[in-house]
Amino acid sequence: MSKKILVLIPVLLLVLAFRVATNSFHLPKHFPKPVYEFSQKPLDSNRVLLGRALFYDPILSRDSSQSCSSCHSPYNAFAHTDHQLSHGINDRIGKRNAPALMNLAWQKNFMWDGAVNHLDVQALAPISNELEMDEKLPNIVAKLNRSKFYPALFRRAFNSNEISGEYILLALSQFQLTLISASSKYDSVMLKQSVFNEQEQRGYALFKRSCNACHTEPLFSNYSYRNNGLPVDTGLRDMGRMTITQNKADSLLFKVPTLRNLEFSYPYMHDGRFKRLGEVLNHYTSGIQKSKTLSTELNQKIELNSEEKIDLIAFLLTLSDRNFIFNKEFAYPHTVFQSNK
Repeated sequence: MSKKILVLIPVLLLVLAFRVATNSFHLPKHFPKPVYEFSQKPLDSNRVLLGRALFYDPILSRDSSQSCSSCHSPYNAFAHTDHQLSHGINDRIGKRNAPALMNLAWQKNFMWDGAVNHLDVQALAPISNELEMDEKLPNIVAKLNRSKFYPALFRRAFNSNEISGEYILLALSQFQLTLISASSKYDSVMLKQSVFNEQEQRGYALFKRSCNACHTEPLFSNYSYRNNGLPVDTGLRDMGRMTITQNKADSLLFKVPTLRNLEFSYPYMHDGRFKRLGEVLNHYTSGIQKSKTLSTELNQKIELNSEEKIDLIAFLLTLSDRNFIFNKEFAYPHTVFQSNK
């Protein structure tokens, strides 16, 4: 058997093992229309597969020690739980907590400060950041061209012998677009397939009263930028969106994160300062720091007694989506890597 055939066999096995029906975007019935333009760049199963392999491959970092999944683990709702701030190559400590990745097709801007305005180029930010992956796209292209299996994966994905930075970023985007979380208990209730218990129902009423303005259903974020009254971390001195816009009105504004899968995505806030949901609720009821840019929704004190906090947390736990967390189509692609060692 020729060497060329031997090289292609693992690739073909990977495609057969992991090929998924992703040529069309499956919109959850109770979700709004996505903002991503699928008409221009529809999902393609081969590109999704390539993006998935790249997402888990540390080859994207300068010293091949960090992959996208190093900070975005599938078992943590594509966030991380082992430290407050992201860690990069040589254990360099980043400036913010890595956000969870899900339902990205409904978002126009990315990063805590909205520094990136399109998912198709978002991966370039962590790849090029010296505190994260500290690598350049031309170097990655060279490494992928030397790989035993990536050239064949790129040919299947793009019908081209070329491996380019544009293709790398698009493949990563295609995989991330498949990360849809829409099968929690909350979702089944909205689809009339289940019902909340009494405690969850009380928590849902409290949520709609105190939280829904910013963490809007069903995505549980309106993806705006808000100052949520956190005291400034004197060590980081992170001024949020103002760093990007240079507008004082954006001081201490950070993107409103989704509340979906909170059970798995701790620690919380842009700097990971809270480990538990109880700490988060205590902040909103008694820890708000007033400032000129404080979100108007927080000007009026949020009143929750201890029992109401428990009820609210009970509702928030209905946003846990174990089908999403343990979806094998999102997990590390063992076949492609093990068959090419």
